[in-house]
Amino acid sequence: MEDIIQQKFESIFQATPTLVRSPGRVNLIGEHTDYNEGFVLPAAINKEIYFAIAFNGTDKLRFHAHDLEESAEFYLANIGKTDIGWANYLLGVVKQFQKATLEVKGFDLVFGGNIPIGAGLSSSAAVECGLAFALDHLHGFGLERLTMVRMAQKAEHEFAGVLCGIMDQFASMFGKQHHAVKLDCRSLAYEYFPVDMQEYRIVLCDTQVKHSLASSEYNTRRQECEAGVALLQQHYPEVQSLRDATLAMLERYKEEFDAVVYKRCKYIVLENARVEEACQHLQCGEMEAFGQNMYASHAGLQHDYEVSCPELDFLVAAAKGKAGVLGARMMGGGFGGCTINLVRLQEIDSFIAQQQEAYQRKFGISLKTYMAEIVNGSSLVAQPITKTA
Repeated sequence: MEDIIQQKFESIFQATPTLVRSPGRVNLIGEHTDYNEGFVLPAAINKEIYFAIAFNGTDKLRFHAHDLEESAEFYLANIGKTDIGWANYLLGVVKQFQKATLEVKGFDLVFGGNIPIGAGLSSSAAVECGLAFALDHLHGFGLERLTMVRMAQKAEHEFAGVLCGIMDQFASMFGKQHHAVKLDCRSLAYEYFPVDMQEYRIVLCDTQVKHSLASSEYNTRRQECEAGVALLQQHYPEVQSLRDATLAMLERYKEEFDAVVYKRCKYIVLENARVEEACQHLQCGEMEAFGQNMYASHAGLQHDYEVSCPELDFLVAAAKGKAGVLGARMMGGGFGGCTINLVRLQEIDSFIAQQQEAYQRKFGISLKTYMAEIVNGSSLVAQPITKTA
């Protein structure tokens, strides 16, 4: 893919670019815990965006989106939101550099990749982090990765209008090959855990549905969690978020809770504990036990947090009975998107074929699947070599 992006750049701009890559991500376990200041366990994967970039000696930004075959130009002195949706992710990053009083020079950019759009693999975070990394490298600013992660997140907030947590950008920038990164969403402390994938692969099953409930229900869940915290604080002033709550606290005052709010809080408390437990399983190479954590996570999302949907539940239930499947669960905000499955190498072909056939029969939808390997975060691919005559 990088060769295609480089060639496109050279044909449009007649120059040799610097090449950068930035990955999408999966979240192995720890769903909806991020905005409750809890733990998540993402990993960067080999679905990536590539960037070919070079200074152009002007006061302009010249962008080309390879996958869409669209181009756009902007003046550095007048960076603001635009009607061109894809360009906002890039402009938002440039604006963050300008806000940090870092002078960005005019540059040309071609970008594109193989992250499936709409599958919940965070293509937007990959675009933001990749450009931040490329601009830092090109200008020699020497920014820390965490600084660039925060810039990428703010770009999404301010220019794309999505109030995302920090996990996606963090995973894209801090990913490590063959490792998952356990992120504390309160302190942003992180730790790597080995993922033994010699005998296994991550297989993503894309439902290709996105139910309209997603955004409104997301806001409702946040409010329900906040209601739970407010109630607990009356008895436990030290509880600042559900991260600080325990099952014993919830049980003790269960009768004071609205039944639905209790279920939401219970899920978050248990999911945080599952992340901790899952990390220990990874540390010990206990992949089957890790898979059981994934199934338990899905059950909680389905019954207690209620953010799943029939398509996701069907795929997880179908996976559960199959040979070679260690674990499966819905991934992401819910109400559609992908299931993430941990499958033995020799069973992958039959697993995919059976899931596709069953899903087609049940819903009349062709199931898309993606295999993913765990890779490093945003990095330099190549720098131009000065050509001699």
